[in-house]
Amino acid sequence: MWILQCSAMLLMLFCCTVLFGGEKSGKKPFALGIIGLTHGHANLIFKFKQTNNVLIVGIAESDTAVVNKYKYKYNLADSLFFSTGKEMLEQVSPDGVAVFTSTFNHLKAIKLCASKGIDVMVEKPLATNWEQSRQIEQIAEESKIKVLTNYETTWHPSLDSCFSYVGSEGIGDIRKVVFHHGNYGPMNRAPREFTEWVTDSVQNGGGALMDFACYGINIITDFVNGQLPQSVYAELRAFKPDEYPEVDDEATIILNYKTFQCIVQASWNWAVPRKDMELYGTNGYAIATSSNEYKYKLNWRAKEEVCVLEKTNYPVDEPLEYFAGIISGREVLQTYDCASLENNLLVMQILQWAKESITTGKRIEIIKINK
Repeated sequence: MWILQCSAMLLMLFCCTVLFGGEKSGKKPFALGIIGLTHGHANLIFKFKQTNNVLIVGIAESDTAVVNKYKYKYNLADSLFFSTGKEMLEQVSPDGVAVFTSTFNHLKAIKLCASKGIDVMVEKPLATNWEQSRQIEQIAEESKIKVLTNYETTWHPSLDSCFSYVGSEGIGDIRKVVFHHGNYGPMNRAPREFTEWVTDSVQNGGGALMDFACYGINIITDFVNGQLPQSVYAELRAFKPDEYPEVDDEATIILNYKTFQCIVQASWNWAVPRKDMELYGTNGYAIATSSNEYKYKLNWRAKEEVCVLEKTNYPVDEPLEYFAGIISGREVLQTYDCASLENNLLVMQILQWAKESITTGKRIEIIKINK
């Protein structure tokens, strides 16, 4: 797969079952705990289709303003909420935990869940730096828990469709891949609780570099099945220093693989939100222009074709069902799938090399490092 999912307690479970449709499916729902609501993607958890088999059994969040916002917006019971992850896991027993904290606090949440033997899914990226990533790897190995990383782009069918054209019968062998990820930046547009940490050099590990460069690296690592690039070169810019005094707002990374080049463009300066990909082959091209739209041209004589994909459920179409499926064994997580720990350790390693390149101003030769 290229790319890739007591009486008070009874009241709590009832409220969640109504919200997420657990009773209607005829299956035992997947009990989900949530640690943190300060990541902007936390909203997506409550917006997924009403028929999935996921039951929220607890939410840990210390910011009362954020708790009240989610409580009223989604009509959530008071009994669902706990001040800390530790308190939540002392009261409820989830099958898995989804983490929506700052990236820096992923490690703390994973340590807590590992102490209870609970599998975890964090939002991208896995960590703020390579040192944290190695600690997470060690924790996962010692506790035997699964640690998944969720990327919105895993659920973009247009990406799989574009990759399906690679080869002699399609656009030929890949020579260049270009990723554009980002938006107009979080300041004055994103919620206060998200902006506070995503623009912090410690809590996010950087700016646009850490927020959006991980997408393209994650996708290409899946495509090449974990192959490392031969070299990494990166540059950062700060076009909005008044808005983001601690971090970058523009990042470009060039990854040179043996037979093709990959350019990752991450920005808080796009006029519109972007998550698109361009594949250029020896014969033609395939370009994913949105999550469900793409265009391709098989050769220079061929007409450019534009395709709009309908929503499908293959293999699953959102992260909660995928997470539940991985834990239950219904879904198989391949070694370098986009959500896998192996993939995301490589993402963090490449980001570390990118940071070294930025610091030295030089291209990092990975072949020499591997030797």
